[in-house]
Amino acid sequence: MTGKRTVWLITGASSGLGRAVAEDALAAGDTVIGAARRPERLAGLIAAYPDRFEAVGLDVTDGGEIDSVTADVLARYGRVDVLVNAAGRLRAGAFEETTDRELRHLFELRVFGPARLTRALLPQMRERGSGSIVNVSGVGGRLSPAGFSAHSATKAALEQLSEGLADEVTPFGISVLIVEPGAFRTRPSEEGAARFSEEHPAYAETVRAAGEPVRTGDSTQPGDPARAAAAIRTALEAENTPLRLALGGDAVDSPVAHPDSARAEPASREKVSRGTGFRAAPLGDRRGAPSAAGRR
Repeated sequence: MTGKRTVWLITGASSGLGRAVAEDALAAGDTVIGAARRPERLAGLIAAYPDRFEAVGLDVTDGGEIDSVTADVLARYGRVDVLVNAAGRLRAGAFEETTDRELRHLFELRVFGPARLTRALLPQMRERGSGSIVNVSGVGGRLSPAGFSAHSATKAALEQLSEGLADEVTPFGISVLIVEPGAFRTRPSEEGAARFSEEHPAYAETVRAAGEPVRTGDSTQPGDPARAAAAIRTALEAENTPLRLALGGDAVDSPVAHPDSARAEPASREKVSRGTGFRAAPLGDRRGAPSAAGRR
């Protein structure tokens, strides 16, 4: 990424981590195409960097829009060096409360949209022998607390797509970075940024308590989006870009604790688990093999 003006395509650029990454890239002198459902919210960046920032309207759940925008960007800029899939929306609610429509939309937003964008831009990266794909996941990519089963499912799916993709494209000089932010001051409860499923009273004590920080925690989260963006840049500029980048102390601590608990249960049932294979018959009872008594 050094030595030339990098061209970034960033989804979800109007707010949150996507906005922070866009601002960081622009401050470094790069060129940024910021994609958002409401591109008018990017007017400030257009005014500040008229020669290096462009806002485009994009709904990442619309495959036709993805194809049109990426084709236009490649036709005019010639390349995209870094794709940042940061568009997203938090969905909170018990699994039973989550409708098919809500679940499908969440997967379109967090999995199928980024996948289509990536496929659209991979050929030019592969042909050039360089490029970076940044997929913003989160702590939910490794564990799933009550009230966030659907949300975490999309993050886990995105992480597994990314992990396999990294093995496939590394030989072509393309890096894949999974970003796992914890709680950052990205205003998750502002209008449109968070959605809540219709509540069922049965989950009042378990799920509602888990989702309360999302409703009331604005401006109290420990993470600084600007520092997160700087950390992402540092990872991309490293000689060997890591596959995963946890951001925030909570993002580091939670996955570390989770494997310990996840290993405890299998270990307690190890004998049963290992006893599910075919058992070798005693030597003398094997079909077609003579018993020891029958040997001469």
